[in-house]
Amino acid sequence: MSPTDRRTFMIQSAGALSAMAIAPADLFAGSVSRADVSVGIIGAGRQGRAIMAELQRIEGVTIAALCDVEESRLNAAMRRAEGAEPFRDHREMLDTRKDISAVIVSTPSHLHHAPCVDALSAGKHVYCETPLAHTIEDCQFIAQAAAGSKSIFAVGCEGRANPVYRLARTFFRTDAIRDVVRLRAQTNRKSNWRVPASNPASEAALNWRLDPDVSTGLAGELGAAQFDVMLWFTGLMPERVRGWGVNRAYLDENRAVPDTIGLEFTMTGGIRLQYEATLANSYEGRYEALYGVNGAMRLAWSHGWMFKEADAPTQGWEVYANRQAIYGDEGITLIADATKLASQGKLKEGIGLPFPALYYPLADFLKCITEGGTPACGAADGARAAAMGILANQAVRLGETIEFDAGAMQGF
Repeated sequence: MSPTDRRTFMIQSAGALSAMAIAPADLFAGSVSRADVSVGIIGAGRQGRAIMAELQRIEGVTIAALCDVEESRLNAAMRRAEGAEPFRDHREMLDTRKDISAVIVSTPSHLHHAPCVDALSAGKHVYCETPLAHTIEDCQFIAQAAAGSKSIFAVGCEGRANPVYRLARTFFRTDAIRDVVRLRAQTNRKSNWRVPASNPASEAALNWRLDPDVSTGLAGELGAAQFDVMLWFTGLMPERVRGWGVNRAYLDENRAVPDTIGLEFTMTGGIRLQYEATLANSYEGRYEALYGVNGAMRLAWSHGWMFKEADAPTQGWEVYANRQAIYGDEGITLIADATKLASQGKLKEGIGLPFPALYYPLADFLKCITEGGTPACGAADGARAAAMGILANQAVRLGETIEFDAGAMQGF
């Protein structure tokens, strides 16, 4: 955005608290009160069951079929979806349940390819969990299949549908942050990543995240959605990445997939994006930070804050904004629909989101089906984010700098 466009935008957005709402009317565009859609879910593990819980918040959604190759997982999911028909093979589900209009793919990442492409071929709308795939080739194939289909294809990069992130991005694209200095993100969680198996035959299938032949590691499984936030906010593209990985928490298991990693991407124009992730410690959790000459943002999925520099120009609305102390710094809380809440004396009640972050991309997908429109994150954007994770994981495993093909990244 040019300086002139930034100034025009801020003038149009000026007024007590109006800039806190910056008020594109679509900040809550992903929210939907009712969607008369019949859904089939392929992949009934932990993420599949979390998706079921969010779909059940929306009136009119029918979970008509569930599919999983693992009987115990399928049975556990069936207990949560009364009336759903169980399947062990996704092709049988697609052939049998012609009434299903939408398919959710929440299988392990390396198994996304077949159900996504088969569902598109069957004329279904498709929502695929992130990362889109575990290889660049699969990303390209799925993206091409989606581009050649008349069906809606959405990828679960949650940031693009998140109301707090949508609001933050409107600020980011004005002089509130201005020129980007650096980017940083992390995911810290205390997690084993190992799933107990009832028999040796299912051990490998259940613990695919720990298999270096199919897993994209922490960079892909945890990082892809956060990399997408940076691509979406900045419009920058990665040029190269270097990384490292070690095992700190599970040394006795001799794991081939590191439980702690660090990455440094060089983005367009030499801007650096630093990323860290660990399964050994949960301190500070998951967030993205974007630093500019006029301010910085810290985004934590359910909450967001903006930190102005002392020498940044005053826009006027900051005087009325709600503030919070975050690790010793005072941040302006990013509150969607702040003007309306302030008029009701409920500004502080608007901090955070009413639903988990997972709800919003699903609601956005359903709204696109029922009302038309383009999903917040389509196949091409999802492929770019997945590719960043895939190549970053290679950098971690090889201990080398990996170059990005600029044409391939733009061409998804």
